Amino acid sequence: MFSLCYAELGSALPFSGGEYYHVKRGLGSLPAFITVWTLLFFTSPASNAARALTLAEYISRPIFADCPPPDLFKKSLAIGVLLALGVINYKSVKMAAWVQIIFTVLKMMSLFFIIAYGLFELGTNPDASKPFQDAFSSDVPNAAQTAEAFYQGLFAYGGWNSINCIAEEVKNPGKIIPRSIMTAISSVIVFYLLVNISYLTVLSPRELVSSAAVSVTWADRMIPTWAWIMPVSVVVSIFGALNGDMFTLGRLNYAGSKEGHLPALISMLHVHYLTPAPAMIISTLTAFVFVIPSDLIALTNYLSFASQLLTGLACVSLIVLRYREPDLERPYKVFLPIAFIVVGISAFLVLAPIVQSPKVEYFYALLFMLSSLIIYIPFIHFKLKIPFFDKLTCHLQLLLEVSPSDLYEDPKSE
Repeated sequence: MFSLCYAELGSALPFSGGEYYHVKRGLGSLPAFITVWTLLFFTSPASNAARALTLAEYISRPIFADCPPPDLFKKSLAIGVLLALGVINYKSVKMAAWVQIIFTVLKMMSLFFIIAYGLFELGTNPDASKPFQDAFSSDVPNAAQTAEAFYQGLFAYGGWNSINCIAEEVKNPGKIIPRSIMTAISSVIVFYLLVNISYLTVLSPRELVSSAAVSVTWADRMIPTWAWIMPVSVVVSIFGALNGDMFTLGRLNYAGSKEGHLPALISMLHVHYLTPAPAMIISTLTAFVFVIPSDLIALTNYLSFASQLLTGLACVSLIVLRYREPDLERPYKVFLPIAFIVVGISAFLVLAPIVQSPKVEYFYALLFMLSSLIIYIPFIHFKLKIPFFDKLTCHLQLLLEVSPSDLYEDPKSE
């Protein structure tokens, strides 16, 4: 349902920035600034850091064998991966696209391998079905636990909003965006369920939850002589996903700058590579900061808490635009009650943990979002100018070899 709402927004408003632009169009400048502030400096870099730390976990586990990998090693490795992807996206859009294609193909091959082994084990070993017995016999979770479980699931299934961030670069977005979202989400659901079934043919639910690298534990049981394949496959998978996130995060920086909510320097393009180089530098550096905490579950919960609030704002924008701009061309239209249901789910996922199981971290997340007002009121609303800022921008232009993006626009396209 979330992805269907984003399919309408992306096809009707094919501009870079994703939910930031959607919220700006539907709800106005202030909610949009809170959205871009939260996405750029909290949820997106935190998501990238979580993926980089997971990748580092899978790389370091075989190196240190039965010993737990040192945190310093994992964090250094995660920063190295983020830096490598930042350089790739800085230097070439085509290079980033080829990395995405190659690693997606390799990821699908590894998933087919896991699924095939699991289904074979399920069909030939009578004991393989035991973990599925009484699968739903556990205690009923409370509202806060349900919301946090949704956070983990939505993080795994997330990505429906990525194509909206680069909608401006998509050919025929009215057709491509809805088809891509529906095809991708359906495929992810099928593969995610089959892979977890494969894991449960070998591991108990307790082992599945407690393992820091599930596929490695699964491979040690199923194919001990070829167990090294699994960490390599997972690293390939996460690297590809992380590359896509870095690519879209740079476009979000770029869109916020073009709309006047971020410094003009961020929307400039490199004079040789024609990439949003300053945006990529900022995206990479902010992700570095979130590598410092190493609790992946907590990191996922807190960034998902903020993400759900922003998703709800985007879907509210969809509803507002339906009534405010009824004549807006919409190549795809979601059934409107679905949008109301999504807003209700987002409200539940935001409020349930706060009401039933309040944690200071959720308060910090809300405080961080509201701290954007410190920047918005003087510099956006009242247009306060910082002395010497224009000179600083010129010096950084020369240093980074960037220039305004409108210099590269094709006049025939206007």
